[in-house]
Amino acid sequence: MVGRHVVGSRRAALTALGALILTALPSAASAAPPPTTGSLPTPAQTLGVDKAPASLLRAMERDLKLTPEQADARLVNEAEAGTRAGRLRNTLGERFAGAWVSGATSAELTVATTAAADVATIEAQDAKAVVVRRSLDDLGGVKDRLDAAAARVKTTDTPVWYVDVPANRVVVQATSDAAAAAFVEAAGVAGQDVGVRVSADRPRLLEDLVGGDAYYIDGRARCSVGFSVTKGTRQGFATAGHCGRAGASTTGFNQAAQGTVQASTFPGKDMAWVGVNADWTATPDIRAQNDQRVQMAGSVQALVGASVCRSGSTTGWHCGTVRQHDTSVSYAEGTVDGLTETTVCAEPGDSGGPFAAGAQAQGTTSGGSGDCTRGGTTFYQPINPVLSDFGLTLRTSTAQVQTPVPQDNAAADAWTAGRVYEVGAFVTQDGVRYQCLQNHQAQGAWSPAGTPALWQRV
Repeated sequence: MVGRHVVGSRRAALTALGALILTALPSAASAAPPPTTGSLPTPAQTLGVDKAPASLLRAMERDLKLTPEQADARLVNEAEAGTRAGRLRNTLGERFAGAWVSGATSAELTVATTAAADVATIEAQDAKAVVVRRSLDDLGGVKDRLDAAAARVKTTDTPVWYVDVPANRVVVQATSDAAAAAFVEAAGVAGQDVGVRVSADRPRLLEDLVGGDAYYIDGRARCSVGFSVTKGTRQGFATAGHCGRAGASTTGFNQAAQGTVQASTFPGKDMAWVGVNADWTATPDIRAQNDQRVQMAGSVQALVGASVCRSGSTTGWHCGTVRQHDTSVSYAEGTVDGLTETTVCAEPGDSGGPFAAGAQAQGTTSGGSGDCTRGGTTFYQPINPVLSDFGLTLRTSTAQVQTPVPQDNAAADAWTAGRVYEVGAFVTQDGVRYQCLQNHQAQGAWSPAGTPALWQRV
């Protein structure tokens, strides 16, 4: 089978470390950087999935219907596929039309291109090649026109639209064909391969008051803590923008004074961060099954089809897969662009909680439809734009505390820990030029020379 990289046995369970909620306990001990003795670290070692906690694997087995061996292998395959997809994206350039993983263990990587001449190049990277009509940039242009139309017309009956990479088209989710047709016409994209998915589901925000591992906003609403972050010497956490405006006061799960919302963006985006007082300590942890913990090692973005797990103060720990990135969602409160859609369930009160792919932070819960009894769809705000927009540093198991350097103030293109890099970006380190393979915030232990999973020498 194309792209198979399967690990044969389950790894020994580690002492789990847990929730991304800020606690009044000291930070967990820092994990050492991946071993480099004799060779560079593998993608699985760089992303920290070679030693996945037992709590993460058990949740994947439950929610994705996997055997222990399949759950273990899936994480390794997804880490490795991200590097190959990044290399091909940089090689194909404007002909690139997307990449995704499939199969129970994500053993098959598929890469789409608009040029048949690229098939050999794709297959040389142990990936399945698909030749399609439209590039990812072309599809993004169609979605941009839908985004612009959403600012002019009501989208109550067309609550979701996105680029469907495997289908090589843009899709509008609507309550009826007629509603979708009207939206498409208003955007001026009729006849441009816009598909329609008819569904009665209307995504809603998930901030209702319930109990659990949570934080409270001005004593009125409850949300879930996302990822621990720092800004200079200030500690805090990232969460959903709809959970509170800048200046709102927060209390912790124990109702103790906690902090203040420092910045918040909603709608448009759904992001915020809370600065906490000295009684709270930021940890790299997120809460998993049975009160165990999983530590975050970075923020490398997962591919379409990859497994993700979510923690929330209402429903706890659940897993699913990434359906697509760059999704626009029209909530009753306003439209949010750039979300990621998943098959993970969620319920009111889970808003703001963390999504993770293995040991890599993915984003914070925005909203969704359905519930964790009958199943549902959930959207998250990707974490890398949050870090970049607000100048935050993700708290990770490597205890990296560098303050991000603003892109326009950085010296030339020197690689800098703490900066968010996107696929295709070029940097220089020690006189050597590198190109980024996967979206991520640079960690102190992730220099380009030592992480071929993230950087390609050019």
